[in-house]
Amino acid sequence: MIKLIIFNKPYDVLTQFTDQSGRKTLKDYVKTTGVYPAGRLDRDSEGLVLLTDSGALQHQISDPQYKLEKTYWVQVENIPSDAALEDLRQGVQLKDGLTAPAKAKLITPPNIWPRTPPIRDRKAIPTQWIELKITEGKNRQVRRMTAAIGHPTLRLIRYAIGDWTIDNLQSGKWLELAAPKLDSTKSKPQINPNTPHQRRRSNQARTNRKFTRNRSV
Repeated sequence: MIKLIIFNKPYDVLTQFTDQSGRKTLKDYVKTTGVYPAGRLDRDSEGLVLLTDSGALQHQISDPQYKLEKTYWVQVENIPSDAALEDLRQGVQLKDGLTAPAKAKLITPPNIWPRTPPIRDRKAIPTQWIELKITEGKNRQVRRMTAAIGHPTLRLIRYAIGDWTIDNLQSGKWLELAAPKLDSTKSKPQINPNTPHQRRRSNQARTNRKFTRNRSV
């Protein structure tokens, strides 16, 4: 049976199992063997990492050709204007090319765990959270996109990959799920909506998600 693990990666953890420099890796948290990350998440970013022992599933999750949507919660400096958000939606020019159109909107601060260490606090400069959805996987793409519109990223959390989310999963914790059925005729993994995690996601989609201010960031 294919293994599939969802992991809520903390800040300052490498998305790999070994490191010769002694930095924190997946091995410090994920206590199972034979699985590998499907895609990467930068050391200074937090949130969802998917791991599997199936090369085919790993490929379908991580390869941009399948256009599996990734949802990020991004805390940025200052408050982006409607025009800045529209730039994200239309695509912004980076050094390695124009990004594909994204979905972008302002959100209230999500109810999340404190980051260690906390972001830099500059009392003269307000911050704002953005929900950003993309299907690409350029290197440090989200950070470069917000910088391109004049709003540097202060904190970055990957909330979802497709229908997989970090709902009810604390930072540093992981959960093994029933793996989706792979169908070579489909462009995306076929997620089983009857798994407990997906039932929670489906139920939450029927109600408006409430966010409360996170006083720790």
